[in-house]
Amino acid sequence: MGNAGLEKRLGFPRIVALGAAGVVGSSWIYTASPFFAKYGAGGVIFGLVVGTVLAVCVALAYAELVALLPRAGGEVVFADTAFGRPLAFVAGWLLLGGYVSTLAFYVAATGALFAHVMPAIETVPLYTVLGATVHLPVLAVGVAVALAIWLTVRRSIALAAGFQLALLAAMVAIAVLLTVTGFITGSATNFWPPFAASVEPVAATVNFVPLAIAYLSGLSLVAMMAEDADLTPRRIAWATVATVLVAGGFYVTVLTATAWLIPWQHTAAMRFGVIDAFRSAGYPWLAWGAFIIAVTGLFTSFLALFAAASRLILALARAGLMPRRLTGLNRWHEPGNALTLTLALAIGLGLLGQGALVAFLHTVGIYVGLAWTITIACLYRLRGRWPSGSRPFRVRPGWLPAVGGIATSATLLVALVPGAPTSLSWPQGYLILVGWTLLGLVTYQFARQSPT
Repeated sequence: MGNAGLEKRLGFPRIVALGAAGVVGSSWIYTASPFFAKYGAGGVIFGLVVGTVLAVCVALAYAELVALLPRAGGEVVFADTAFGRPLAFVAGWLLLGGYVSTLAFYVAATGALFAHVMPAIETVPLYTVLGATVHLPVLAVGVAVALAIWLTVRRSIALAAGFQLALLAAMVAIAVLLTVTGFITGSATNFWPPFAASVEPVAATVNFVPLAIAYLSGLSLVAMMAEDADLTPRRIAWATVATVLVAGGFYVTVLTATAWLIPWQHTAAMRFGVIDAFRSAGYPWLAWGAFIIAVTGLFTSFLALFAAASRLILALARAGLMPRRLTGLNRWHEPGNALTLTLALAIGLGLLGQGALVAFLHTVGIYVGLAWTITIACLYRLRGRWPSGSRPFRVRPGWLPAVGGIATSATLLVALVPGAPTSLSWPQGYLILVGWTLLGLVTYQFARQSPT
């Protein structure tokens, strides 16, 4: 089929599920222990609250723009309309780097997550990259999951979103049990004081904010999928904001309940964070519930990013910044070629294994943060060009997105300074960033010859 528009199949609950369940991943279940140890429970929880507020400020910019331009591709469409093809390519290339890096990590990490309960699959070693051995059965599990997601999304985004909604409902139900148990059987004395004596509270909270923003970096997923939404522009805008509020609230409540359940210092000394905390408190069934959230979160993030990456590629192709063949829709009115390219990129890079992909994952916050900054610039640019134009949704007060933009820019500057608390891994992270930039420059030289 040609490059006709996507069919509008997603109602409000399903598109919010795609966005929110795509943001709530799995690693936070495990990293609660090292995070509590480094930042204190207070640094983690208060940092998440601040990060959520800042992410909402950014989400408001997306909300206004997606209501104005409800087309697949989010940032690519915004930048193309506000500034033209060069910045549209930059926005798309940044997000493509972030999406592909994360999807490849999921290919490698899915099998590794199952290996925690089925160690027997860590057999048949293939090769070692950066100290991590890639095992055939572990890799096969990740590839199988990627293929299953590809088959589902290429058949129907509505079907995929239905699965996503069911999985999100299960995650929320388990999170409610964890939260209620933590607050009822725990005590405020387990949480207070929220910082170790050796930790400066304000510094710990501020240093965790960039990580909190990284955990909420999928807030643009609704904008990326806007063309699939069977909603009024205003409701699409509210779905964007709802995604951040649901995800941020999920993180804050479960981690606060964990710090309430047993002394957070004990959790900080454990290996598997929330899982070990509930097991130590005498609730093994809830520990398994936390593990189920981790597994489910990995699947939901995998699915949402896979679908969003295909829409990103579709938008770049429509703008003449990738081959025109990628604009084609299959017989189910899904971007089949773009989905196949997404699958190939995820599996191809996923072959490197977790050891190499952790370094790739560290660059995702840079890519996404720059895309956020570009989006906020697009908002004010379009307001300046069309000051009296009607908008289905308008942020009030108008300076709120700028607050998010300033915080994002500060986060990027800190992350780019070697040796800073949230800096990239040295030297791999910086080499990946430079390599992706150079590859983008080469790609754009070919893309600029494409017809608009």
